[in-house]
Amino acid sequence: MSSIAEHSRSHQLSAAEARFAVVGVRDGRRVRLFADAVHAAGLPTPRVLDWADVLRDGAAFSQGETVRIDSPGDDTAVEGALRGMPDATRVEGSARWYARFTEAVAAVAGAAGAAGARLLDDPAELAVLFDKRLCHGVLQAAGVPVPASPTSALPSAGRARAPRGARGPHPVADPVIEPAAAGASAGAPAGAQAETTVPGAALPTGPATDRAPAAPAPTPAGQGPASHPVPIRGWADVRALLSGDGGLRRAFVKLAHGSSASGVLAVEWAGPGRVCARTSVELAPDGRLYNSLRVRRYATENEVATLVDALAPDGLHVERWLPKAAQQGRAADLRIVVVGGRATHAVLRTSRSPMTNLHLGGARGDLAAARAATEAAGVAWADVLGLAERAARCFPGTLCVGVDVLPGSGWRRFAVGEVNAFGDLLPRLTGLPGSGAEGRDTYGAQVATVLREEHHRHVAR
Repeated sequence: MSSIAEHSRSHQLSAAEARFAVVGVRDGRRVRLFADAVHAAGLPTPRVLDWADVLRDGAAFSQGETVRIDSPGDDTAVEGALRGMPDATRVEGSARWYARFTEAVAAVAGAAGAAGARLLDDPAELAVLFDKRLCHGVLQAAGVPVPASPTSALPSAGRARAPRGARGPHPVADPVIEPAAAGASAGAPAGAQAETTVPGAALPTGPATDRAPAAPAPTPAGQGPASHPVPIRGWADVRALLSGDGGLRRAFVKLAHGSSASGVLAVEWAGPGRVCARTSVELAPDGRLYNSLRVRRYATENEVATLVDALAPDGLHVERWLPKAAQQGRAADLRIVVVGGRATHAVLRTSRSPMTNLHLGGARGDLAAARAATEAAGVAWADVLGLAERAARCFPGTLCVGVDVLPGSGWRRFAVGEVNAFGDLLPRLTGLPGSGAEGRDTYGAQVATVLREEHHRHVAR
């Protein structure tokens, strides 16, 4: 049982001391839901620093404040400013978004540190979480099973170090949890805090922030999962990975700094000229790319090549497309929220397309049925939750992450697809039995964890 429930015993003490400040979108859903959780705990209304104001004027904090960094995604104007694209429906600009966002987060962290405020989101870890190539590499180096990827890379020595206990290069075959090894997760190496160097402390203004970040530097041999990650400059590079002896054949091609399935292509290769891709990207006649709420199919190599070539300047990550388990004929995966190192919430997502995102037609599935199918296949449900916790341990300075867990066909094999820094937006979802977050949403669980930690610090003093 998680000690989240202990917060009730220390509530009076912690409520008097805890003061939250949130860097987010003032009128956005995320800030509202977090504020509701704070109010429910009997705490003062969180002070909101709107992203638009922070990007323009910087951030200032008070000593003793607890600072939460939230997504800027609810404000299309802010998103447009970060991306350099005033049209919020455009796909392009994610590399510029990453450079400007990580720079702004570094400035927020600097201001919080100078004021003696406590930060709930480590800026170095956010920089890794928002680069799929680096996140994949950190997970693999920590022994977390992930789909095989030729673009996976650990942050270079100047940006971050591998987690403690990282192993050397892994075999080409996808590492997965299987019934025979289901108990092995307990001895998995824990991740260490990343030390990624993000851009300087200045806020994102001026021409320097318009430069897209370079691809991850190759990791020295023996230090990570890929000594020489493959650069993806366009379709020719992706084509080479799909075809030939040992080619991937089926792969996800993702924007390195994308989110919400923006710019994700599920590509299948059956030979020269026999290529198709499913994606929510809409290719306009003028060559511009737009996000769509409809997953469409591009059935010619020329179309797929045009898409990949247009996406490549923002940086691409390629990984093997693992066959997923199904529920009622729909592909299924899990979003597991981990708060303070503990899996507290989980939702099963199902879809008729390769992308299970709810805004793209995905739907919540039957979590109890998924658990039953998993246990019937010989895998303990606790090990599935433990897999998400292992992934979260790679980012110990970040209070809450959403881990996408991919169940393989037959519910016998599991791997981690992604770890999401802002993966807690699951309205009305309450905590898992035995998690200590029963009856609370993801935000309530986070507030309770902070109160518990404040109580423990007070007792230690």
